[in-house]
Formats: sequence, C-alpha cells, structure tokens
Amino acid sequence: MTQQASNRPDAARAVLTPQMKCLGAALGAALMAITLGGCDDHAAVTKAAPFVRTEIVKPSDRHTSITLTGEVQARYRADLAFRVSGRVIARRVDIGAHVNAGDILALLDPAEQQAEADAAAATVAAAQAELRLAKATFDRQSYLISTGFTTRAAFDQAQEGLRTAQGSLDSAEAQLGTAKDVLSYTELRADADGVITARSLEVGQVVQAAQPVFTLAHDGDRDAIFDLYESIFFGEFSGGEISLKLVSDPAVTAVGYVREVSPVVDRKSSTVRVKVTIQNPPAAMTLGSPVSGTGQWKPVAQITLPWTALMAVGSSPAVWVVDAATRAASLKPVTIAAYEADTVMIKDGLAPGDRVVIDGGKLLSPGERVSFEGDRS
Repeated sequence: MTQQASNRPDAARAVLTPQMKCLGAALGAALMAITLGGCDDHAAVTKAAPFVRTEIVKPSDRHTSITLTGEVQARYRADLAFRVSGRVIARRVDIGAHVNAGDILALLDPAEQQAEADAAAATVAAAQAELRLAKATFDRQSYLISTGFTTRAAFDQAQEGLRTAQGSLDSAEAQLGTAKDVLSYTELRADADGVITARSLEVGQVVQAAQPVFTLAHDGDRDAIFDLYESIFFGEFSGGEISLKLVSDPAVTAVGYVREVSPVVDRKSSTVRVKVTIQNPPAAMTLGSPVSGTGQWKPVAQITLPWTALMAVGSSPAVWVVDAATRAASLKPVTIAAYEADTVMIKDGLAPGDRVVIDGGKLLSPGERVSFEGDRS
C-alpha cells in the first residue's frame, strides 16, 4: 500500500506534463499573434507633415526715409579781431546781440596809438613849414634869375630844395594817415548786419592783434547743419529736398536743399557735415534753433521678410525654402541688407517665386516634407 501511494505523484506528473506543454504552446502562439498584430498596426501609422506658414517672395519698391537733428546756422560767419594789440577798456555787446554794420563792439586803450598819431601830425606841420620856406626861396631865386642877379646854380639849388620839401610833406602826410588808421583800429566794429554768436574777451583783458574775440553771424541766408554717419551715403537720395521742422514746435516747417557735403570725415565723431539751405526760413527758426530734417531715399526693389523667417546655418543667416514639387524644406543661406523692427531685407540668396517658411520653421529638419495653408501671398 505504501509503495502504491508513493507512485501516484509520479504517475500524475507523467500525465500532466503533456497537457502543460500543449497549454504553453497555445499561450505562446497567442502572444505571438498579439505581438505581430501590434507591429502591423504601428507600421500602418504614418507621421503627419508639420504645418508651417509660407510666403512666395517677390521684390517690391521699398520707400525709406531718414530723420536727423541739426542746428540752424548762418551761411556766412566772420571771426572779428582787433588789428592791433592792446588792453580792452570797453565791451559794448554780448552773445545774442543784433548789431548793424559799423557798430562799435569793443574798444582798446588808444593812448599809444594816439601818441603816434600826434607825432605824425607834428611831422606834417614841420614839413609844411619847410615847404613854405622852400617855396619862398624858390620864388625869390626865380625872380633874381629872370633879372640876372643870381646864378644858375643858386636857382637849381632852390628848386631842388622845393622838391625835397614837397616830398617830405607827402611822406609826413602818409605817415599821419597810417597813424590815424592804427588809431581807428582800437575800435572794433561790425563788418555787416548780424548776430553775435560767440565772445572771448572781457574788459581789462590784453588781446593780441588778429586774436578772434567775437563771432558775427551775418543776416540773410540760413543753413541747417547736420552731422551724418558715412553709411547713410550708401543709399541714393530722391532729389536734394529735405523737410525741416522746428524741434520745439513741429508746426513750424520749411523746405531745404542740400548745398554742401563735406569731403572729409570728422576724426572725433566719424561723421560727415552736410549743409542744407533753408528756403524762406520762418522767423521762428532763429540762429541755433534745433531742427529735424527728413530725407527720402529713392525706391529700391528689395525682398522683405518677417523676422520670424530668419534662421541660421552655422553663423550665417538662412531661411527655409520649400520645394514646389516635393514640398521638402531646405535651409538656404541669404545675405541681409538691413534689419528693422519686425522685418529683414534680403540682399542676396533668394529669387522671386521662392516659397519661404515664415512661421513654424524652428523644428524642421532638412529634407522634411511640410504642409502649408493660408499663405500671405
């Protein structure tokens, strides 16, 4: 009995082993079928093409302008200076004063020049006395020689003395005239009607001859002066007309024309000075008034894109271009002409008719097909 009982588990094991094998085979086949079915479903799913916004580029006339701030100045200015050295004893005007031609602006101490003028006047008086004596001697000798009571040598000597006295008088009078001119140089006078724009002297100051002490802006023509960066001249202006406005009161306007462009660049500011003639300047555009000037460039045919279209290839700018046949996107390097607040101007790299991605290109890959709708073009 004991032996039979001990053999039952072995018999049962022998019977169950084939069943378990069949069950395992069935389960494996089912799992494989499920797995194969899942693979077929995944393969059937295709990746959707990314949606982007595009634009067909075409060049258009771009009208641009530039506005800068300048200053109203007189076309003609003169630096005034004394012609002689001396000590300033009076100053009659200050900066901003309007003067007329001939008005006295400042005076020097005339003591030295007055003394020279007095000495020259005394020399003239002495020369006049000598001339009167020489003339009397010549008249007497002329009478005597006509009556035969003098010699020819004495007559010639009297005649020579008269000529010498006349020459001495002429020289003395010339020296007196020069002395009077020098005396007048102690008065600094305005050479034209205008406004004093600069001053560099005070009463009691000793100034040298030809040292500028006043700057006089002549009345008449007015210019608006602008300092421009050299790159501004890369474009071509549409005519020479400039629209001018007073900065403090934009309602005050005028029209100007470019009159002069400096041929050199300022070393300190790296700018070029441009002078614009103001046609019929309003009274409010006084000397020194700040004005704004607006100039228009000639229209230029140029491709313009929104800044969102701009990508990069390495360190170079590029844009995504969509092939018309395959709708595959590819990066195309471009050359930028200028940047603005929300657009970029393309100088080179694109041709009219190219379809460019303007939005949604950040996640694209080269050669990837895209879909697009609602193009701006």
